[in-house]
Parts: sequence; C-alpha cells; structure tokens
Amino acid sequence: MSGRLRLIGAGSLACMAWLGACEPRPGGGDADSADWAYFGGDKAFTRYAPLDQITRDNVGNLEIVWRRPAVDPALTASFPDLGVSGYLRATPILIDGVLYAPNGVGLAEAFDPATGETLWTQQPFPRTIEEARGRSSRGMDYWTDGSDRRLIHVRGGYLYALDPETGRAHPDFGDGGRVDLVPASAERFSWSSGPIVVNDVIVVAGVLDGAGDSGMRWKGNAPENLRGYDVRSGELLWTFNVVPREGEFGVDTWGNESWRESGDLGAWCCLSADEELGFVYVPFSAPTAAYYGGHRPGDNLFSNSLVAIDAATGERAWHFQMVHHDLWEYDTVGPPTLGEIVVDGRRIRAVMQPSKTGFLYVFDRVTGEPVWPIEERPVPRSTVPGEHTSPTQPFPTRPAPFARHGITPDDLIDFPGLRERARAVADSFVIGPIFTPPSLVSDEPGGKRGTLMVPGSWGAGNWNTGAFDPETGMYYAFAHSIPRVYRLVKATAPTSEMEYWSPNRDAPYIDGLPITKPPWGRITAIDMNRGEHVWMKANGDGPRDHPALQGVDVPPLGVASRPVALVTKTLLFMGEGGQGVFGGVQPNMWGRSFRAWDKATGEVLWDTELDAGTTGGPMSYMHGGKQFIVVAIGGREHPPEFVALGLP
Repeated sequence: MSGRLRLIGAGSLACMAWLGACEPRPGGGDADSADWAYFGGDKAFTRYAPLDQITRDNVGNLEIVWRRPAVDPALTASFPDLGVSGYLRATPILIDGVLYAPNGVGLAEAFDPATGETLWTQQPFPRTIEEARGRSSRGMDYWTDGSDRRLIHVRGGYLYALDPETGRAHPDFGDGGRVDLVPASAERFSWSSGPIVVNDVIVVAGVLDGAGDSGMRWKGNAPENLRGYDVRSGELLWTFNVVPREGEFGVDTWGNESWRESGDLGAWCCLSADEELGFVYVPFSAPTAAYYGGHRPGDNLFSNSLVAIDAATGERAWHFQMVHHDLWEYDTVGPPTLGEIVVDGRRIRAVMQPSKTGFLYVFDRVTGEPVWPIEERPVPRSTVPGEHTSPTQPFPTRPAPFARHGITPDDLIDFPGLRERARAVADSFVIGPIFTPPSLVSDEPGGKRGTLMVPGSWGAGNWNTGAFDPETGMYYAFAHSIPRVYRLVKATAPTSEMEYWSPNRDAPYIDGLPITKPPWGRITAIDMNRGEHVWMKANGDGPRDHPALQGVDVPPLGVASRPVALVTKTLLFMGEGGQGVFGGVQPNMWGRSFRAWDKATGEVLWDTELDAGTTGGPMSYMHGGKQFIVVAIGGREHPPEFVALGLP
C-alpha cells in the first residue's frame, strides 16, 4: 500500500407567473416512472439506467420525440439581450414524474418528461438582466423527508432550496431562500457542477475568483474549501480546509509555510456519496501554480487527492493523493464512482477514481485501502532551478492505464508525409515518460521549447470519465490523447511573485493534426472484478477527411473531446462532444454523432447525426410506458437545447 495513504477515525426569491410557468404541479409522479435522481444517475455516480425497452435489436429505430431550447422562450422574451452560451452542460434529473435541470443561464427549470413542455422556470432575483445572465451548471440534487421536498441548486454565488412544485425558493432557507457562497477571501464563487445532499447535509465545493491569477505569475490565491450546510435552514455546519491550516493534518506537506498563501485548489467537478456510510467522496484539483512549485516544496495535500469526508461533521475519514507536488495540472477531477466488485472471491464496496493521468485508482470506499497494490515508482526529476519534484509517484498495478502515457519517437504520427515532420517537431521539445517535469524554454540555437507530454494539462480523463455497470462490474472510461507543452520562462514582470511561470501550454500540430498517433479519443471497457481491459475502441472517425490524409487508408481516428457515457441494460450511449466544449484542441475535434454501442463487445449498433454535438451527459428514464434518452446539445453555430429520443 502506498505510504501516502493516511487514515483517521472516522428576501424570498420571486417567481413571476408568465405563461402559467409557476403554477403548482401535484406531486406523486407516476408509478410507471423510473427516476434518475442525481445528475450522475444516482449518488454513486454510475451514469447507469437499469432499463431495457431500448435494446440491441430495436435501437436502430430510435428517433427524436421532443426537443426544447436551453432556456424557456418566455424568459428570453422578457430579456431579449440575455445571450445564451452554446455550452449547455446540464443533465436533467427525473423526480416523481417531472424533469428538472439547470437551463442555459443556470436557472432551474421543470418540464414534462413526455413532451418537454415547460412547467415552471426559476425567476432571477432581483428581476434584472444582470441577475438573469449566467451559465448552465451540470446538475442539481433533490431531498425529501416525506413531508418536505426540496430541489437543491447552486447558481452563481448562491445556494438555493426550491419547491419542486413551483420553483419558488423556501423562505426558511438561508436569507429568503438562498445562501451567499462568496467568502470574504474571494470576489466571486462559481461551480460548473452541482451540490450533493448526503442525508440532511448539503455539500458544496466550487471555484473562487480572488486576488490570484490561477498561479500563473502569482503564488497566492484563495483556497476553495469544501463546505457543509443544513438542508432545512441553510446554516453552515462545517468547512473542510483543502489547504491545511496551522496545526491541521497535512500542513507539513507545504514546505516553507507555503500553506499560508497557497490556494486555487478545490473540487470543481463532481461529487459522489454513500449515504449509508455518511461519506462524501471529493476529488481535489491541482495546487496553486500548477507548473512551477519551487515556492511550495512538499507533497502539497490535499491537491490531486481523493478524500472521503464524513458529511455530518466535515472530518476526513481517509484520503489518497494521486500526484505529489503536481507540476502538470493533473487534477483528480472525474467523478468518484461507487460500486460493488468481487476480487478474488472477496466482495468489495469500491470507489473508482479516474484522473487526468489516465489511471483508474480503485479503493475500498470504507477504509481507503487500495484494491490492488499502488506502487511508488521513481520518476524524472526537474532541472528547473529551485524546483522540488517528488522523487516518486503512485502507479496502480491494476487496471492498466486507459490512456497513452508519455511520448517516445514511436508514439509520433507515422502516416506518409507526416512521420518525418512529426519527428522534427518533437526534436525541439523534451520528451519522456509520464511525469517528465516542465522544462525551461531555451533561446540557444537548437534549444528545447519546453516539455511535450501525454497526457497533457487537459487530461486523459476529465469530468466526463466514466460510467459503471453495477450488474456486470464493467467500467467505461473515455480518454483523449492530445499532447500539451509544459514550458517555463523566467518571470520578469514587476508583479510576479515566482521565479518562473508558464506563458502557455499550446501544443504543436501538423496542418491541424496532432503529432502523436491516433486514436485521439477512445473508449476503454474495464472489467473491475479482474482489473483488466476487455475492449478498447476509437470514438468516432475524427478528421479522416483531412487533406493530408487523402489517399491514405486510415482507421477511425477518434474525437478528442469530452463526451459522456450512459449505460443501460445492454447498451452504451455516447456522443462525440460539442463544438467549443473542449477548448485548447483543434476545431476539428468535435462531432454531431450520437451512438449506441454493444456494451459487451464495443460494436457500434446505431449511429445518428444530431444538429450539434453533445455538451452534457445523457440520461435515460421510463415514463408513460416509454423509455426516453435525453441529451444536451449545442455549439458556436447551433443554439443549445435538450433533445429526447425514443422508439416510435
């Protein structure tokens, strides 16, 4: 077991009634509904729906049965200058026969699961264009004690408790229905994901904008602490310091007392929970100044860690750090997925944590013990003056990585006419195995222009990875393999607080193609009972029609975006990612296709082209005797919307 694993003992919101949008809807739902109760499917974040009306045999008959814009037209009519981003992140939830989702500006909406018709829209408070503007989040949660029902939602700098029948805020929650989430140490709070309710506690993570600059030139920023709130009153119950303070466990991992000014780490993505244990599982991101850490010697807890936290008290139950003293922005960012697996005859309540590294780390979610050994192995050391790289990093022995690791000459694209050009480009960079650290840009003739690395800072796995089938024990991991550059230069600006900083991470391309071999986006099916890969497939054709590949017989190249998987009884659904969803990669890395795969073999059974690429995670539910699949789409050239598919 890794020596880095540590354990311890355990004014009210107005709701304007236009077009009848805020009329109460009777509760109770319909007995034919199968709920999708959290935006990850369930609080285990499996992204699994146990439905089988749509099968291998009839999936080819799927058609669009309804669609709705990302923002109800009544709201956009009231605010003609509203502006709605094409990046609709949301995955709806189905509760008691009603769909709920953050809309294209982050306000909650309720709509009919059979038709997509709006039932109500949360109203901006105050009712101004400034308050109406916003961006969608990925989802919300629901809580009930039987008599009291609440939708729990974060928008902008506020936490809301909404009545699911009307969309009105509960006046007894916080200050007139909402809680201000912006701490005194920051100027703004935002969260692209959403809250999770663990028994009677709302757990909130998120991102702060303060006096820092994400650690590019300045080493200080506000820490993005985890917080727990009472679901009934909105009272703050506890705060978990993501950068330990004086006297707290882990403070010694921040050398030179760098904990005093370090921050810019938190959990900007997805949380999961085991309500029986009372644990919330939180994946934390990279530390301040993710590319140069000379000012922060040590492992820097709790950056790049999975932490199991007692949701009732905010106390750490256990943690594991996936990357020590991160210099690559290798966030632990994908959702921790909970499930039962059987390893060597032993049933294990597991948590499976993907990472930007392309590793899938697997633990007993009660104790934090690795299911398979995780070995500390030597890694390359930094040549940057003043840097203090960790001599080792943790490598899981099972399962194998679901993405390419590192770059060698054999990893470069080898299509005719491109091979030698790729080698010439790569020669201008430092290359090597994973965890080869950032390097200084040289002005000398023939000098290196930084470190070229896979995975890059956009990661192999991200918020979209992965999905788990609790019936078969299969985990589906999506990865993209696009290199990035880790380059450092001397900091010369008078305001710089560090000796070195990273001006950009742009990677070289050859006529718009990555210089590494495809596939650039792929799906890996992993048997979690054995820790072994079962199949691996490219996700989509990618730029096969590129002029440089004319006349060349090329396989599917894969699309390097951020699509999300949905698993059902027999099928795996996945899109290709939307235009503009994945910044930092060539514009050709997106697509309109939405596919159904045989989840056992990886065979594509059905493929349709939507009006735009998928931007959020798909979900599925039964309603009125019919199985629906709903997915968000959008892009720079197509307005965002929810699209529902079903059988005729």
